[in-house]
Amino acid sequence: MDIRLLNRDELNSALKHVWDVFCKYEAVNYPENSKNAFRQAIHSGEYLEMLTAYGAFDGDRIVGIIATRGEGSHVALFFVDGSYHRQGVGRRLWNEMLKDNESKIITVHSSLYAVPVYERIGFVKTDDVQKEDGITFVPMTFERG
Repeated sequence: MDIRLLNRDELNSALKHVWDVFCKYEAVNYPENSKNAFRQAIHSGEYLEMLTAYGAFDGDRIVGIIATRGEGSHVALFFVDGSYHRQGVGRRLWNEMLKDNESKIITVHSSLYAVPVYERIGFVKTDDVQKEDGITFVPMTFERG
């Protein structure tokens, strides 16, 4: 498994992976307009320019991605292919991102599905379940020790 910083072309190529995992695990209870809003966001050049992204590769195949914005202070995308869940891919992506990230506090708007994943890497809930533009999420924060 190779974990590395993605260049812009690799990030654009990784969007199919992001969309596939989003649809399978997170969007199942989302209204159609919310799914479309997410799809438009991840294909916005302006949005993608704000991201620093790392990919996990099994050979030439991307199997995971983590991307932050705000100089690393907010996790914007964190998706691992279902066939690689519970194999340490997410943890390796997280640790690689942390090496290059100086943020003391990192936030995320976690899907309900991903809350236990974020808790395992040290995030804590900072508020109750929220809903914005049809998307349900849990605000969470990670603080470096």
